[in-house]
Amino acid sequence: MASVHDVAAYVLEKAGPMTAMKLQKLVYYSQAWSLVWDSRPLFPERIEAWANGPVVRELYNKHRGQFEVSAWPDGDSSRLDATARETIDAVLGFYGPKSPQWLSDLTHLEDPWRQARRGTPDGEASCAEITPAMLAEYYEGLQA
Repeated sequence: MASVHDVAAYVLEKAGPMTAMKLQKLVYYSQAWSLVWDSRPLFPERIEAWANGPVVRELYNKHRGQFEVSAWPDGDSSRLDATARETIDAVLGFYGPKSPQWLSDLTHLEDPWRQARRGTPDGEASCAEITPAMLAEYYEGLQA
């Protein structure tokens, strides 16, 4: 299985430089839709329900302090198979043109982030996990 770093590298290769927040959200949606369309996760790393939306801590630890990210040397996009690339391409086609704030706002409206943060006051830190099961259940329901 590829890592979150491999997915981030592919996203940046395909979409070009972007804010760190947008990268986080595109990786999140890539994981969610892979679970629905391909019945498998793209990467094993946890997604956490932070105050500003879903975050993969392993990515954050690498881009911390950077507003914009243009490349991801810790990842290797060649580790992604054709199915993974097709899924990420579809995610980029829909979510890619959206602004980072639009993507963040969308995640705040959707059940996986809200469910993981249940009981956590707005703006307060949280490392609660948004599980693959939560993602699969919610996004599968959007297809119906």
